[in-house]
Amino acid sequence: MRALSLLLLMLSLAGLASCGRPADPKFLNYDGPEITQLHVAKERRKLYLISGTDVVASYTVDLGFTPEGHKRQSGDGRTPEGLYFIDRRNPNSAYHLSIGISYPNRADIAAARAAGVEPGGDIFIHGASRNPGDGRDWTAGCIAVTDEEMEQIYAMVRDGTPIMITP
Repeated sequence: MRALSLLLLMLSLAGLASCGRPADPKFLNYDGPEITQLHVAKERRKLYLISGTDVVASYTVDLGFTPEGHKRQSGDGRTPEGLYFIDRRNPNSAYHLSIGISYPNRADIAAARAAGVEPGGDIFIHGASRNPGDGRDWTAGCIAVTDEEMEQIYAMVRDGTPIMITP
């Protein structure tokens, strides 16, 4: 009986100890103003998180390996330009964390079909295996930040948030 009581006490203590453990540290909490839009200024290599008219945060980014111009087809190495939306999340990304951008939209698909090419897809804002802002654009068309910055962005930005990507 004493052994059973001791076992139950140990299980209870283990249960209480696990209650205070933080969740996975890459998933941050955010209690600031709602992010109502994102803006990527490709020429400046900047991502801005905006609430209303206020810039809440900005990040230096790396882009597709062919940074100039709008993405036209799969494999062109370009980051798209235009209005898109955050449409999905990947907590198990090969690039730490990632949030998806709704490229291609209907216009992108129509333009690619007219040109006889595939528009490509799987465009994300994601963490990096390299240091963003080092002057070497390297993604296949995505927008890369550091892993630590991606943790902040992942916590702050909700699905459905518009993202404007400009030259």
